[in-house]
Amino acid sequence: MKIKKIDLFVLKAYLGPFIATFFIVLFIFLMQFVWKYIDDMVGKGLEWYIIAELLFYATSTFVPLAIPLAILLSSLMTFGNLGEHYELVALKSSGISLIKIMKPLIIFTFIISVSAFFFANYILPIANLKMGALLYDVRQQKPAINIKEGIFYNGISNYVIKVAHKYPDGKRVRDIMIYDHSKNLGNINLTVAKEGIIETTDNKMTLQIKLFNGYNYYENPDNKNQSSKSTKLTFQKSKFEAQTIRIDISEFALTKTKEELFKSHYQMLNISQLNKAVDSLIIDKKRAFQSYINSSMEMFFFYSNYYRKNVKPNENKLPMHYEQANNANRNQAIKEMALNQARNLKQFYFFREEDTIYRSKNISKHKVELHRKFTLSFACFLFFFIGAPLGAIIRKGGFGTPVVISVVFFVIFHVISMTAEKSVKEGVLNDFIGMWLATFLIFPLGIYLTKKAINDSTLLDQDSYYKYINKIMRKLNSILKINK
Repeated sequence: MKIKKIDLFVLKAYLGPFIATFFIVLFIFLMQFVWKYIDDMVGKGLEWYIIAELLFYATSTFVPLAIPLAILLSSLMTFGNLGEHYELVALKSSGISLIKIMKPLIIFTFIISVSAFFFANYILPIANLKMGALLYDVRQQKPAINIKEGIFYNGISNYVIKVAHKYPDGKRVRDIMIYDHSKNLGNINLTVAKEGIIETTDNKMTLQIKLFNGYNYYENPDNKNQSSKSTKLTFQKSKFEAQTIRIDISEFALTKTKEELFKSHYQMLNISQLNKAVDSLIIDKKRAFQSYINSSMEMFFFYSNYYRKNVKPNENKLPMHYEQANNANRNQAIKEMALNQARNLKQFYFFREEDTIYRSKNISKHKVELHRKFTLSFACFLFFFIGAPLGAIIRKGGFGTPVVISVVFFVIFHVISMTAEKSVKEGVLNDFIGMWLATFLIFPLGIYLTKKAINDSTLLDQDSYYKYINKIMRKLNSILKINK
């Protein structure tokens, strides 16, 4: 019963910081996303629910990154608080080892790691697909209609609009000019008015412009096709008290792209789909490579036999000027034709090499995404065994020292991971070594810190370092005295 109460106590001390840090980290990643794509979202008249949907899917894609950092930070804070308030010392003095104190959190972290794996395998591909398709649509969206005072606005297809003054309500305008270019014959249709009201219909598909006290000037296009001797042009001028012009603005509506177009991307696939995709890509690469070899060998032997001097060429395949050339020009013609074919072969090999490199990189990208499903989940478990013992050693809670230490460890891990991942995609490193390199480097540190915490090491105690430095200084002084 005593152990169960302690387990509950440790869990309660851990859950609060974990939830808080998890959402804080998510918010930071989300702000980074907004800052990156702010220019693609602002000024396009997007509905609030479109922005909210995009941010929701973007937040979902950051969960695998946020969980390891939240575990590192919360475990460091929890055990730092326990150590700072001497609760950890009290538990150890009662005969409970550090491993037993960590046991409920180890189980909890294991559950979180498994959940992170299933999230990355089943939910993350869907979130990537939804976010990728919606972000593509948002980035392709045309900027919202923004008619400014005194400036010709040509953002609407086939129309140019200018207003001299806009009233504060944003709808009423004064001294408005509208050029209609729908017939693609130039400025033959002009409408001017003293007053007007510009607004969109409820479905946002039509721009409705109500004009008052104006004129319409229309030049007959047939008159321009008359004889060039005629210099007179006929215009139609009509006056109106009220007129309504309706312009189709469906091009400004958000167009939803079919998600099937993005489904084959490696970030939209789960483990089973990635394995199938990798196998198919490898088979296609082998077939393409064998096809390149066969084609190049056929071309090589054909041209080799074709231009060999001691073999009479097939005259049916030679151009006419070769048939008619004399013996003095015969060899020169053969050399020129051979050089041209050599250049063709070189170009053929260049394109085939580029295609092979592209296929190899594409396979590596799929393998990187496949390993990522496991590395991020294992990182959750690894960061706990760094944060928990480190918190027990430094004995500092709150958001001060733990945040600094957590960020340093996470940045080191992330930089190593990104560098190795890029090397894998470029074909420099093996996919397994590259994707697990950061884990292999950090894992011994977790074992070392756990061992030090269990033995109550003074790894980060300032007094211990001062004593160690003083000890070294005394030895140096004694050595110097002996030498004198």
